[in-house]
Amino acid sequence: MKTFNATGRRKNSIARIRIMPGSGKIEVNKKSLIDYFKRETLKMIIEQPLEVTESLGKFDIFARVHGGGLSGQAGAVRLGISRALLKYDDELKSALRSHGFLTRDPREKERKKYGMAGARKRYQFSKR
Repeated sequence: MKTFNATGRRKNSIARIRIMPGSGKIEVNKKSLIDYFKRETLKMIIEQPLEVTESLGKFDIFARVHGGGLSGQAGAVRLGISRALLKYDDELKSALRSHGFLTRDPREKERKKYGMAGARKRYQFSKR
């Protein structure tokens, strides 16, 4: 059985995705999708490329993801799934591109600057 591998990244998260034709099982870090991503919105984000390409239930998906938080990990998995689907079938490119699933979200955390409480927040000013 042929497998298709891809990598997805978002914020500080990196996801390695392996898809193969199957029954529609989605596994993240050796746990089911429901057990790993408990929030309904995160499950929805991950399934978006499958819904757009009408391949929900056609592929078994195995994801290894690390780094960042759950939201970043979900975004990384979505990008990885989109890229893997593209390797499976080039015809899906226009559908995935039009929904923005092939674009890597470039936003990263801004670094903290010296003399400040965070990246932009300043310490409280005292006149006296």
